[in-house]
Amino acid sequence: MHAFRSHTCAALTKENVGETVRLSGWVHRIRDHGGVLFIDLRDHYGITQVIADGDSPVFAELEKVRSEWCIRIDGNVLARDESLVNPALPTGEVEVFVRDLEVLGAAGELPLMVFGDQEYPEETRLKYRFLDLRREAMQKNMTLRSDVIASMRRRMWDKGFREYQTPIITASSPEGARDFLVPSRLHPGKFYALPQAPQQFKQLMMVAGFDKYFQIAPCFRDEDPRADRSPTDFYQLDMEMSFVTQQDVFDTIQPVLQGVFEEFGEGASVDQDWPQISYADAALWYGTDKPDLRNPIKMQVVSDHFRDSGFAIFAKLLEQDGTQIRAIPAPGGGSRKFCDRMNKFAQQEGLPGMGYIFWREGENGMEAAGPLAKNIGPERTEAIRQQLDLGVGDAAFFLGGKPKAFESVAGRARSVIGDELGLTEQDRFAFAWIVDFPIYQKDDETGALDFDHNPFSMPQGGMDALAGDPLAVRGFQYDLACNGYELVSGAIRNHKPEIMFKAFELAGYGEDEVKKRFGGMVNAFQYGAPPHGGCAAGIDRIVMLLADEANIREVIMFPMNQRAEDLMMNAPSDPTNEQLRELSLRVVEQD
Repeated sequence: MHAFRSHTCAALTKENVGETVRLSGWVHRIRDHGGVLFIDLRDHYGITQVIADGDSPVFAELEKVRSEWCIRIDGNVLARDESLVNPALPTGEVEVFVRDLEVLGAAGELPLMVFGDQEYPEETRLKYRFLDLRREAMQKNMTLRSDVIASMRRRMWDKGFREYQTPIITASSPEGARDFLVPSRLHPGKFYALPQAPQQFKQLMMVAGFDKYFQIAPCFRDEDPRADRSPTDFYQLDMEMSFVTQQDVFDTIQPVLQGVFEEFGEGASVDQDWPQISYADAALWYGTDKPDLRNPIKMQVVSDHFRDSGFAIFAKLLEQDGTQIRAIPAPGGGSRKFCDRMNKFAQQEGLPGMGYIFWREGENGMEAAGPLAKNIGPERTEAIRQQLDLGVGDAAFFLGGKPKAFESVAGRARSVIGDELGLTEQDRFAFAWIVDFPIYQKDDETGALDFDHNPFSMPQGGMDALAGDPLAVRGFQYDLACNGYELVSGAIRNHKPEIMFKAFELAGYGEDEVKKRFGGMVNAFQYGAPPHGGCAAGIDRIVMLLADEANIREVIMFPMNQRAEDLMMNAPSDPTNEQLRELSLRVVEQD
C-alpha cells in the first residue's frame, strides 16, 4: 500500500465497502459520542468520516488528536446506516473504522478555525494565510482561479495564438503607475524595474513577426490598494495581434471571455451582445467609463428645462461656460422618504445635496412634488417628466456644474438608486466595450496639454487628426466593462514613428525625450513595423466576479494587505548592511 494513502478523502463510495484503505488529511471536526469518536478527515478533494470505539487498537491515541492535526489512518470501509447517510457529501454513504493511526503533523492552538463560517479580521487571515486557505470557500476560489486560467490558455491556443514569456527584470517605463525599482549590483547607482505590463515587449514581438502572442503575465505596479485592485502585483491575459483593426481584436477576445464566463458562471446569464459605447456617452449616461449595464438607468442632460427658470441655483450655474444639469431617472423612487435618503447620500459624497422631483397621485390626477417642482413650475416639470419617460410613483434626481466635477458622484448615485429600487439585475454578466477615448486633456489651471489616456494609441485619423484641435482627437483605445468593473484595456498601437513623435510633441515631450524613454520601441519602428493591436484582461477581477466576491484578495493566493504588507512573510523588510553595501545604497531617514 502507498505510504500515505490509497484513496483521497472524496473517493470512497458504497463500492468500496469491505475494503481496507489508507487515508491522509487534516482533522476537520471531532465529535465524541461517549466512547465513540467521529472524525471528519479532510484533504483538498473532500471529507470522509472516520470512526473509532474501544475495539479500535488506536482508540486511546485517536482521543489525543485535535483540530487541524495532519494524520494518516488505516481502516475498513463500512456502509452507514440509512438513517445516517449524508447526501451532501460524495462519501456520505460510507465511513472508515480506524485500525491504525500515524500523526504526520501535530497542530498547536489555532489562531483561526478552519471548520465553520466564523469571520476573522483580515489581518489575522492574511498573517495565517496558510490556515485561511484550508477553508472550503478559499479552496474553491483558488481552484476556480486555476481552472479559469487553464480555460483561457486552451481557448487562446484554439484561436491560433502561442504563449511567449517576456522579461520580469527590465527598464523603467511609465505606464500610468509607479514602478517597482530593482537596484543593480553590477551597475552601481542604476536600477532595473519590474514591468507594469509587457506592453513594449509584446509590441516588439509584433515587429519581430510573431503575429499572434498571448501570455498569462504577471504585472507589477506600486499603486494605492482598492477592493478591486492589488497594491503590488496582478496577473492578466495579455495578447497582441498584427495586421488587425479594433474590431478584429473585439471579435477575437469576446468568444474567449464569453466562453469563460459561460463555463464558470454557475448558471448566471452571459450577454451575447456586447455594445460599443463611446467614452463621452458612457460618462453622460452612466457617470463612469466602466458602467454596470445590469442597471437600466440612463442619465440625461436636462439643462434647457432649468435655463432662466425659477430655480436660481441651476439658472445661475448655467450662465457659466461648460456647465450642465443632468437628471438621474428613478423609476419606483417616488416617495419623499427615498428622495430624502438620496439627498443625504449626496451630502455624504461631499455635495450640498441633490435636487429631486417625484410624481404622485393628486386630487386632480398626477402631480409633481418636491422643492424643484415648486420653483420651476408645472410646464417645465411636465417637460422633464416626458423627456425622462416617468410617471406616478417615479422620481428624478438632479446634479449640476461642470460634468467632470459631478460625474463620478452621479455615477455612484445611479448605482445606489438601481440597487435600492431593485432595478439592477442579479445573476447576469453584462458587457460593454467603451471606445473613442480622448488622447489629450487640458490642465484647468495651467492650460497645458497632457495625455488623458494611453499615449501609445493610434490617433483616429492618424497624422491629419493631430493637425487639428488636440482635445478633439480620439484614439483607437478601448476598455471592456462588466458589471461595473473594468476587465480589459487595449488599443490599436501607434506604430509609425512620425505620428508618435507628433503625438508626444503636442503633450510637451520632445523627440529626444521620447527616444530616451522608449528607445527600444522607437528604434524597432524604424524597421518595418506592422499595424498591430491587442489588449489585456485582468485575471484577478475576472475570477473575483465569477466567485461572486467583493474583495480581490479573496481570489489571490497570497495577497498583500491594504498597506501593501505581506504579514505572513514580513515584507517589506529592512535590508542588511551587507546587502546595502553590495548594492551601493544607503537608506535615508524620512523626516
